[in-house]
Formats: sequence, structure tokens, C-alpha cells
Amino acid sequence: MFRAFLSQRVGTAIALFARLVTAVRGVWHGVDPVPHQRIYFANHTSNGDFVLIWTVLPPALRARTRPVAGSDYWLTNKLKTFIGREVFNAVLIDRNRDTRTNDPVTQMVSALDDGASLILFPEGTRNMTDEPLLPFKPGLFHLAQARSKVELVPTWIENLNSVMPKGKVIPVPLLCSVTFGAPLEVVAGEDKAAFLARAQVALAELAQEAAR
Repeated sequence: MFRAFLSQRVGTAIALFARLVTAVRGVWHGVDPVPHQRIYFANHTSNGDFVLIWTVLPPALRARTRPVAGSDYWLTNKLKTFIGREVFNAVLIDRNRDTRTNDPVTQMVSALDDGASLILFPEGTRNMTDEPLLPFKPGLFHLAQARSKVELVPTWIENLNSVMPKGKVIPVPLLCSVTFGAPLEVVAGEDKAAFLARAQVALAELAQEAAR
């Protein structure tokens, strides 16, 4: 009971801090904030990316939305482990093929089958290049094939890489936004390469909309 109370309080504090530093606003551009089961797939430039998405979701949606994150980051000390597991209820995956014992797609499908929505970063790692997006990993495709009725919502995070540049501990206050686009349709018979290319284009186009 106390751990649940503490987790809720810490989560509220993190959301308030994120809003204070970034003044983040959610822009529901192509979809409404309604309680449909979803996979929010987003660009990835900072370890704080999923925090902003989580923060701008209405409380009812936030409570049932789980970020997918690397266990190599979130299980490195007791504080991160508590925040990752207890506060965000993250789906923690081992990104090292040589050491992992659980299949990441199976973990994510299990979370969906439990009724959760997911926050997913299909680039697989933080984008530190000048390109808007890195090539997408196949996880999003496998999830779409496994659970085709779950909405796939492109989600563009603007400015967080400037707020929390890599290697920095103290954030730089800047205005951020999270824009949610129209769900991506699953097309029967579409192969992996075509699907991932289409998903990447949908997210890139949403970035252009968010910049206007």
C-alpha cells in the first residue's frame, strides 16, 4: 500500500517537474485523447522522451499506458529501478541479444494483452545524428501484425533534445510539445519493409505539421 502511494506521489512530482521545465503541451492533431488501446510510436532523442508523452496524457490514459524502455538504463541502480518499475510500470527489455532471456516482442504483446497501451521508440536508440529519424527497427511491425486492432499513433516530440542534451544532468528550460497524429492503418499483406517505411513517413510528416 505504501509503495503504491509513494509511486503515485513520485509520478505526480515527475509530471509537475516536466511541465515546469518544458511547459510541455499535448497537441491532438489527428486523434482524440480517448481511452482506446494504442501504441504511441515516437521519435527518440532523449532519455526523457517517454516522460513527456506520459505527462501530457490525461490521467485516465496515463494510468494504463506503459513505456517500453531499456533495462540496461533503468535497472542500473535502486532509484532508477523504482522509477522504471514502480512509477512508470515500464516494459523493460534487454536490448543486448547476447544476454537477454525474454523476447522483447513477446513482452510487449503480453503488456497489450493485459490491456495496456504502449509508448514505443521504433528507432531503437537515441538519434544523435542530423537526420530527423533513424531507420525503424522491426518491433513495431511485429506488434502491428500480432495485435492489428490496437491503434498505432505517430507521436512527435519537439525540442526535448535541446532541453536534455546527452551527457547533461541539469535541464535547459525550453518550450516543448508532443503532437499526436492520425492512427496508421494496418494493410493486409503488406511486408515489413513497406510497413516500416510508411510508418517512418507518417512520423516525419507529423514533424512537419508540428513545426508549422
